[in-house]
Amino acid sequence: MTDSLFTPFSLRDTEIPNRVMLSPMCQYSAEEGMPNEWHRVHLGSRAVGGAGVVMTEATGVERRGRITPGCLGIWSDEQAEALEPVTSFVRSQGAVPGIQLAHAGRKASHAPPSEGGHALPLDHEEGWETISATDEPYPDEEPAATRRMDGDDVDDVIDAFAAAAERALSAGFEIAEVHAAHGYLLHQFLSPVTNDRGDEYGGSFENRTRLVREVVEAVRGVWPDDKPVFVRISATDWLPDRDSWDVDDSVRLAPLLAEAGADLIDVSGGGIHPDQELPNAGPGYQVPYAEAIREGTDVPVAAVGGITEPTHADALVRNGRADLVALGRELLRHPYWPLEAAHELGAEIEWPVQYRRGRFE
Repeated sequence: MTDSLFTPFSLRDTEIPNRVMLSPMCQYSAEEGMPNEWHRVHLGSRAVGGAGVVMTEATGVERRGRITPGCLGIWSDEQAEALEPVTSFVRSQGAVPGIQLAHAGRKASHAPPSEGGHALPLDHEEGWETISATDEPYPDEEPAATRRMDGDDVDDVIDAFAAAAERALSAGFEIAEVHAAHGYLLHQFLSPVTNDRGDEYGGSFENRTRLVREVVEAVRGVWPDDKPVFVRISATDWLPDRDSWDVDDSVRLAPLLAEAGADLIDVSGGGIHPDQELPNAGPGYQVPYAEAIREGTDVPVAAVGGITEPTHADALVRNGRADLVALGRELLRHPYWPLEAAHELGAEIEWPVQYRRGRFE
């Protein structure tokens, strides 16, 4: 029987009720990393709307790893406790709660987009020193202060991811996703655009991929055997005219991530440098990256990028191009997209009892 968008999907002993995943999207609404009613309603409404996986925004494993002062965090037990009502509600709606564990590296210490998105330099009242594979800051008119990580810093980051995963588990999350995409810290180690190191974490492909593999191993080491670990990567830097990370590198990396303990690769693109050359962002414009990884490695993948139509999303699963379909902006616009998609596709999906009088006939 051919799998479809509304066929359950099992990874380890975790069953995802359908193939629709809320893609991680920053909300810039936390204070000192603490979740609040906005996060509960935002994530909870997507669970009510029928998404199979409800993934948090990039959640900082360290205070200095936040993108902005308003980003969510899980570096404290108090933050984990405040997330428990969120995961409890998501599970009560039949969805699987996931958390994206993240560190922004040199792209940290920025204002939220609503305030311009510019870097917050060290002398700014809300700015802080960032760390990276390099001492070159992210290009900005007035860049944030950036320090090249030493061996102790590397160890601290690995430990921070593992500790964050333990807190996430205590908060009730069932999927842990390691964020290694969009130009953030782990991507900064992967890409030769930003990794100019001469130690065991720089230079060769093996060395540049070492940190992400060690982080995945550390997260897998504290995550239960029956629950999956995802890794989000940028399949390409979109910088074809310079030595950069590309799809071939991603295909080569995927089985190494699987060996380290990853169960699915969440495939996106770009973010390492503002000079990136964006492709034509039509429907499914990043799907070929996920497809290349799935075909080249047999590792399950999530596809993302301009997917808005139910028939398109369904075809991606039916044709074996992706195992999960991650929707970002479309689920911001239409929180109940999965319920409507199931109706359009003639699939059975459980509606919340409170909303059943609104079911399509």
